[in-house]
Amino acid sequence: MIQEKLKNSIKEALRSLSITAGEVHLEHPADLNFGDYSSNVALAQAKELKMKPRDLAEKIMSEIGAQKIKEIEKVEVAGAGFINFFLSKEFFAESTGEVIKAGENLGMNESLKGQKIIIEYTDPNPFKEFHIGHLMSNTIGESISRIIEFHGAEVKRACYQGDVGLHTAKAIFGLLKIGDGAIGDIRKLGEAYSIGARAYEEEAFKNEINEINKKIYDRSDKEINKLYDWGREVSLEYFETIYEKLGTKFNFKFFESETGSFGKKIVEENIKNGVFEKSDGAIVFKGEKYGLHTRVFINSEGLPTYEAKELGLAKIKNEKYPYDLSVVITGNEVNDYFKVLLKAMEIIFPELAEKTKHISHGMLRLPTGKMSSRTGDVITAESLIADVEKLVEEKIKDRNYDESLKKEIIKKVSIGAIKYSILKSAIGGDVVYDFEKSISFEGDSGPYLQYSYARAKSVLEKAEREGIKMSVGETMTETLELEKLLYRFSEIVERAGKEYSPHYIASYLIELAGSFNSFYAKHKIVDKEDETSPYKVAIATAFATTMKNGLNLLGIQVPERM
Repeated sequence: MIQEKLKNSIKEALRSLSITAGEVHLEHPADLNFGDYSSNVALAQAKELKMKPRDLAEKIMSEIGAQKIKEIEKVEVAGAGFINFFLSKEFFAESTGEVIKAGENLGMNESLKGQKIIIEYTDPNPFKEFHIGHLMSNTIGESISRIIEFHGAEVKRACYQGDVGLHTAKAIFGLLKIGDGAIGDIRKLGEAYSIGARAYEEEAFKNEINEINKKIYDRSDKEINKLYDWGREVSLEYFETIYEKLGTKFNFKFFESETGSFGKKIVEENIKNGVFEKSDGAIVFKGEKYGLHTRVFINSEGLPTYEAKELGLAKIKNEKYPYDLSVVITGNEVNDYFKVLLKAMEIIFPELAEKTKHISHGMLRLPTGKMSSRTGDVITAESLIADVEKLVEEKIKDRNYDESLKKEIIKKVSIGAIKYSILKSAIGGDVVYDFEKSISFEGDSGPYLQYSYARAKSVLEKAEREGIKMSVGETMTETLELEKLLYRFSEIVERAGKEYSPHYIASYLIELAGSFNSFYAKHKIVDKEDETSPYKVAIATAFATTMKNGLNLLGIQVPERM
């Protein structure tokens, strides 16, 4: 990439000046008037050399000029000593051609070739609703999976589901209270869990629910087994309908019912060596020894907790798919717990701990505030998607679409609106979902990106009808802002992969779409009388290619027409 070529030119210039080259940083100036790249290397080196930064920058600039790099039109020194690079028209024309040539492979690299990476995300629990928190995890996890695949890694998607545990016992308790008619209506599961969760707060029912929990584990009660088997099956079937809408296909599905006994065995085997200790009938990990807090791994009932199950999961994952890296994506409410888990894993399975990366995200909230499974005040992913679909349908009701196209647009735009709202911000903070902004066809939204792509496709269809073939031969008089942005896509993808941060791609696509729409407004792209029209069509083609690839990495589908 040109970025590396410029870094090497700076290093060569420093060597020519007998200066030891350390790490060289390049960035894109916020204002394109200050060049395509800028380096602060002179400011970083000047103090040690006892020189004025600007004087050093002038010397470096002179040495770079002597190298006569064809991609560089000019180099300038600005401010206190920044070195600004301006790339040539020829470079941008060639880059446009390379974007078109790359097609659906644009942005791919081989930095992770040969790496086996398993990415775990979404993790809904049977017997509970698939809520908007799971939707957030799925959106982030799917995007990161696609980005890492673009870096050449073999990626396996995994979903870990809590099909046993106290929450299942609470739900079964609720189903028993509902009585006849509970089985057959999946909607009863949410109601049942809410009944059980509230009941568990009362001493009168707590023991009963704990007994149900034991019976689920040992399969000792026929009525409970029947309710459990039905609830688990319909939950998993329901989750699949959500995954289909979101465009996720998991390679592995792990369950707590599988990991529990294995995790319990691991914990018990590590009591003698002091990793775990017995405490009040339970088995705990004394996190205080490591600046953390104590966590229970096997409770006083002899049942494995989430922590023990996670230990089992790590081992099972590696046995099913011997990975180089395991990425686990969760809500940030489990950050402290995960630190304890990783410390225990570091002692027991140091090789697995070293290969585990935890990424945590905030909550997806509506302006109305938090939600609670306990009280039944849960915003499901299904209800949010349905609400957004209604808004999109209302927005496009007056447009002349046939029914099949209309359905396609509603589906893709709705999911795109939700996903972009999640991915446009850096992972970690909460996201408050704004319905109106999310479905806007203008500004910072998924539909705006989809619409920009569809606009470019419409231009290209017109060019085809009028027989104008794209070409990078006859360029325009001035280099467009759009040209100055298109070539950056591969850099952005690389950074997003290194930092596990899809928001870099989202931010770039918004800037790119704005630039294309300005280009569209100012220039007649398809014009048989204009000798530069083939180049304009090439730019539109490069834009459409880049936008489609970028949206694909965010897990957002593009309608060909809007």
